Amino acid sequence: MKPTPFQTYFLTCFLLLIPILLWNLAFANQLPPVFQPAVFWKDIPPLLAFGENGLRWLVFGLAYLMPLSLALRTQKTGFVVYGAGLLLYFSSWLVLIDAPDSAWSHSLWGFLAPAYTPFVWLMGIGLMGRSFSFNLPYRPWIFGAVSVLFLVFHLSHAFLVYKRLHG
Repeated sequence: MKPTPFQTYFLTCFLLLIPILLWNLAFANQLPPVFQPAVFWKDIPPLLAFGENGLRWLVFGLAYLMPLSLALRTQKTGFVVYGAGLLLYFSSWLVLIDAPDSAWSHSLWGFLAPAYTPFVWLMGIGLMGRSFSFNLPYRPWIFGAVSVLFLVFHLSHAFLVYKRLHG
């Protein structure tokens, strides 16, 4: 059965990115000063900045092209993985907001947590996506590979900021 325009254009895995985008908009200004754009993006090499942002947009675009469905067991598992990833991601922010001077927040693992925890919710989205809209060829590894590459750039960026602060 041919999908309806609603299913094609609106019922996509991009919907799963909306809670993350809303969270970031609502709470980014409450993160410690080092995470504010003026500091966090200061002196980041252009290749790293362009790579990170370009891959971020590609992840968003691929998510938009993947119809959202929970019909298969793998997709249901993906939804659970996605939910667990959201909890981890949101928790990583809350610790930095509520306990910015804690040992965890100053540790490498704590500082980088908002950059590596997206791996979980991105893999959940990858498990839910089983095809691309518009008859584009789909391979299961495409979204995962682009997501991992984005995270390499994202983590490299956060690591540079951490090294700048902590030597």
